[in-house]
Amino acid sequence: MVDMRRRGPEPPWAGPEIEFKPGMAREMLRELAPLLAEEGIHVDEHGELSDVEVPDLDNLQRALDRAVERQNLALFTPTGRARELAATALRQVTEAIADGDTARAAAVLDQIQPESPDYSVATVAGCTGVALGLLDEWLSGRDPNAAHRPRRAHPAAARALDRGRAGTDVLVLALAAKGRAFRSLDTLTVRQGGHHLLYGSALALAAGGLAWARRTRAELAELTATVIR
Repeated sequence: MVDMRRRGPEPPWAGPEIEFKPGMAREMLRELAPLLAEEGIHVDEHGELSDVEVPDLDNLQRALDRAVERQNLALFTPTGRARELAATALRQVTEAIADGDTARAAAVLDQIQPESPDYSVATVAGCTGVALGLLDEWLSGRDPNAAHRPRRAHPAAARALDRGRAGTDVLVLALAAKGRAFRSLDTLTVRQGGHHLLYGSALALAAGGLAWARRTRAELAELTATVIR
C-alpha cells in the first residue's frame, strides 16, 4: 500500500506534460460544444465547426477561453453526488491524519480519479475544489465559527509530508486566509501540479478541521460530518 510518508523529498514537479494525440482538437470541441453554442459557435457531431458564421481566429480563441474557464469552474465546483463523494473522501483523509495513519490517508487519496463520468468515485478536481472552497470560508473569517488559520498542517500530517507537499499545504493555508485559495486554482495547478495540489489541499483542510476541533473541543468525526460537506 502506498504511504504518504517518505524517507526523502519527492522530486519537484517538472511541469505539465504535453502530449499530442490525433483528433484531440476535435474531441475538445465536442466536449465544449454546449458552452460554445451559447457563444453562437456551433460544433457538429464530428467536432467540426459549422460553416455558418464561423468567427475569426481572435474571436474563436476568446470564446474557447471562456468555455474552458466555465468548464473548469464546473469541474472544481461539484454538486449533488459528485460533491458527496468529494466530501466523503476529504473527511476520511482528515480522520486518518488525525489518527496518524498516513497509509490509510494515502489509500483514500490514491482512489481519487481524474474523471468519473458515472459518479462512482471522487475526482481530483472535485476534491481540490471543495477543499479550497471550504478553506476560503473557514480561514478568511466568512465563517465566524471556524478556527483561525493554522500555520501549517497538524504534526501527524507534517511527519507524513515530503517537502513539496508541505510547501503546497502552507501555500494553500496562506491563500485561504485571504479568501483567495479557490480563485488561485489555475495558478496553483500550473505551479504545483494536480497531484501535489490535491495532497496539499486535503492536508490543509485537515489542518483546519483539526484546529477547529481542538478549539471547540468537538469530536472530530462529528465536526467533519457537519462542516465538510
